[in-house]
Amino acid sequence: MKKKVIILGAAGRDFHDFNTYFRDNEDYEVVCFTATQIPDISGRKYPAELAGALYPNGIPIKDEKELAGLIKEHNIDEVVFSYSDVTHEHVMHLGSICLANGADFKLIGKHMMVKSTKPVISVCAVRTGCGKSQVSRKIVSILKEKGVKAVAIRHPMPYGDLVKQAVQRFETYEDLDKHECTIEEMEEYEPYIERGLIIYAGVDYEKILREAEKEADIILWDGGNNDFPFYKPDLHIVVADPHRPGHELKYHPGEANFRMADVIIVNKIGTAEQENVNIVLNNIKKFNPNAEIIKANSPVTIENEEEIKGKKVLVVEDGPTLTHGGMAYGAGYVIAKKLGCEIINPREYAVGSIKETFNKFKHLKEILPAMGYGEKQMEELQETINKIDCDAVIIGTPIDLAKHINIGKPNYRTVYNLEEIGEPDLKHVLDKFMEEN
Repeated sequence: MKKKVIILGAAGRDFHDFNTYFRDNEDYEVVCFTATQIPDISGRKYPAELAGALYPNGIPIKDEKELAGLIKEHNIDEVVFSYSDVTHEHVMHLGSICLANGADFKLIGKHMMVKSTKPVISVCAVRTGCGKSQVSRKIVSILKEKGVKAVAIRHPMPYGDLVKQAVQRFETYEDLDKHECTIEEMEEYEPYIERGLIIYAGVDYEKILREAEKEADIILWDGGNNDFPFYKPDLHIVVADPHRPGHELKYHPGEANFRMADVIIVNKIGTAEQENVNIVLNNIKKFNPNAEIIKANSPVTIENEEEIKGKKVLVVEDGPTLTHGGMAYGAGYVIAKKLGCEIINPREYAVGSIKETFNKFKHLKEILPAMGYGEKQMEELQETINKIDCDAVIIGTPIDLAKHINIGKPNYRTVYNLEEIGEPDLKHVLDKFMEEN
């Protein structure tokens, strides 16, 4: 008899795990996915066009809150955990629910890493918001200078029509419109486009890989949250954050990344307490002593500083970093404090889903998360920003937010790039990698 399975997910790794292991596997019946973290995912279906011949009606996506009842209702044999950036305690609470209701609880790793025909460099992290994006962009730029064509593949963010999003390629700004990208997607893709680079994403990651291999010398896996790579890496680079010391051992699957890393970049050293930097460095020495360590900063700059100094400002930061990433501030806040600005608390002005975000994430006080998982939420973000009486808006998101929503007041964008401290640095690591591959 087939084993009945539920896959716990958040519209990302769960689909990849299904595609690579369960889709054509006659030993299993995937009864449903569950969803959390991302709004408006539950209640949908993983479509038949992607689910394969064993699932002609597609697969329903339920709310994770229904887990205990779903296990009993469908006599589930196994529950597979397939999302990221959650505490170990969170994972095991779900495991306990499964065991208490008669289902086995499972984590899957190496079986989901697809093997590429090209060398793969993966960039992952121990938490959301450590600085993966600037590391990935710098790697691709270094390789480009060497005459090596690296094509990036980004961790999934399939918030729209999953069939249309199966394989996405981004090279121009028009591609962002073509694929109807949300703010969260544009934050990841636009910086590559700005630098004349190519990035892929989507839903079916084996198909995506085979397309990218046609035009790449090297594949760069640009990870999301603190998830581990979808492709078997030949060089696994992991970013740690001394602003959250010890988190490298407390979150899933960030700890797995931390322990399997070939290179660990300890980022943001210049703005972290030395005691916290030492905690991260000591954990590397204790739990992954063979990893090469790169120390780095991500200095923040902003255009037209003199126009902002001492002004009354609204600070808008990257949404996922603040929400499930747990950070209380980001690049925009750092700049605002540096320039002596009066920071307006946006909570009382928030509308719709933005207000719900503040209610859910109580640690957010002086900053506005740039939530934009769909057109309606982007409209609510725009309305919230424009309700606030301030002299200027400081944008700490990876994209120029003012290009995508109408901000009816002066706005200024922060920029942050990776700067290594001493040696080894990324160039040293990549030179060695190129010699061996």
